[in-house]
Amino acid sequence: MNKKHTVDMTKGSILKLIIAFAIPIMISGVLQTLYNAADMIVVGRFAGEKSLAAVGSTSSAINLMLNIFVGLSSATNVIVARKFGAGNKSGVSKAVHTAIAVCLAGGIILAIAGILLSKQILIWMGSPKDVIDLSTLYMRIYFAGVPAVLLYNFGSAILRAVGDAKRPTYFLMSAGIINVCLNLVFVILFKMDVAGVALATVISQVVSALLVLRCLIKTDDCYKLSLKKVKMYADELKEIILLGIPAGIQGSVFSISNVIIQSSINACGSDVMAGNSAASSVEGMVYIALNSFFHATLTFVGQNYGAHNFKRIRKGYWTALGISATFGVVISAAVSFFAPFFLQFYTDSETVMNIGVQRMQYVCALYFICGMMEVGSGALRGMGIATRAMITCLIGACGTRLVMTILGAPYSKASDLIILYASYPISWALTAIALAILFFAILKNRERKWEQHKQERISQ
Repeated sequence: MNKKHTVDMTKGSILKLIIAFAIPIMISGVLQTLYNAADMIVVGRFAGEKSLAAVGSTSSAINLMLNIFVGLSSATNVIVARKFGAGNKSGVSKAVHTAIAVCLAGGIILAIAGILLSKQILIWMGSPKDVIDLSTLYMRIYFAGVPAVLLYNFGSAILRAVGDAKRPTYFLMSAGIINVCLNLVFVILFKMDVAGVALATVISQVVSALLVLRCLIKTDDCYKLSLKKVKMYADELKEIILLGIPAGIQGSVFSISNVIIQSSINACGSDVMAGNSAASSVEGMVYIALNSFFHATLTFVGQNYGAHNFKRIRKGYWTALGISATFGVVISAAVSFFAPFFLQFYTDSETVMNIGVQRMQYVCALYFICGMMEVGSGALRGMGIATRAMITCLIGACGTRLVMTILGAPYSKASDLIILYASYPISWALTAIALAILFFAILKNRERKWEQHKQERISQ
């Protein structure tokens, strides 16, 4: 097997493996978030607050429609990692070709649905009349490029499952440069407003998708993609669905809760929408940085679970949790302290900036708790515990958040949103504790059953 790009996480220093794996994903995720951030910065500076509000208010609606497939790509990571850790080359190949077939079919369906339903979704969200047409235009152009989004996500999930976190980062770096350059050209030179930033995003996503596709086709390793072999193998499809659908449902329910929260924000007017959109964009980069430990834990646990190395899984959890918490405290404190500096890139309106700073003081300063929650979720999913992880996250995070949002109603001005902001760190803390308890209980049970199985085989 070609060892140039793959990494066997069943051996070696756990600390070094997790850090080395998480850093490229962190960079990759921040770059991906910068797609939307670059859109918002350009429109906020060169098209005005209404265009900024229009682009920013679409993220929860877009994520709502994407999350089922994001869950399926996460399942692809787990399945490929487990088969790779177990040395099952044939299984890896079947999982790869099934995953690509799923993402191609899903991408076409989702593109059509997104283009047709964009305006209706925004109407349900209570998007103000002065921005809804711009928001609809942005979403429709974005969804035209969704097949490329899914192809990149599934392809990079496959690469990360075998320990290759670097090349997806390089691909996004190239696409990100293209995205920023085209944003400036389309908006400043051609005056295309939100249509320009949407088109720039689509083109850059196509570039990243083609790069990851070329990588999978050109490799000589067990995860090699042959377009002639792309089809849905029954066993692998079943595994992807069983693991991916709960994750997708969780993501979709999270998005629904965010849509409800966004609707509350929309009720406060376009300035509050713009301030929250800018703050959310900055927070998104912090989340993506911390989410890298979800992917690192997912792949680490997946490979070691395939190798039945339970003691190493336990050590890996504590290592990932420690790194995530330490890094999270530093980055959360730094970004929240320098909130005005970051927000000035999005707008020169003092009112909008003050609203964004207020949100970041409550949400961004405590984002490290979210990172700890992500480690627990990644560990459970790496063992294939999808449904119980989903239920725990939905009750702990979404349930808490929605209850507190309802308690804080009605909303009419920025100061009314404080309870809504506080719901985020409180829900993260409750969910992180619940996930940790569930993880160790299941790990202990699985380890006991494996030891019994080994003893039975010896006695036979």
